[in-house]
Amino acid sequence: MTNYFRITGYYPQEDFCFIVDANGKFDQVWKFSSMLVKKGIKILEVGDSEKFLDVNLTKVSETSEKIFLRATAKGKPEYASITLNGAEYRAVKVGDKTYIPNKN
Repeated sequence: MTNYFRITGYYPQEDFCFIVDANGKFDQVWKFSSMLVKKGIKILEVGDSEKFLDVNLTKVSETSEKIFLRATAKGKPEYASITLNGAEYRAVKVGDKTYIPNKN
């Protein structure tokens, strides 16, 4: 998957967090991040498809000029330790969706 990026953000003015994916809209992850920062969003996690692991949030298969809102929740995201295949990771949970932002 080329140019597949995922960002977890927090919007303090309305006290909600979210996970958004872009598959093909941006050629660099910093362009995706800067677009959100300009709107007052705090970026909490950033990654491309090579850096994150899905737990119960699969990647968008459609290549598009759209940004895909994958999950939202009131407040900041939750962080938890998850063990997969014998390795322990720090996972992000937004609503009922969970992923591992850095698989290393």
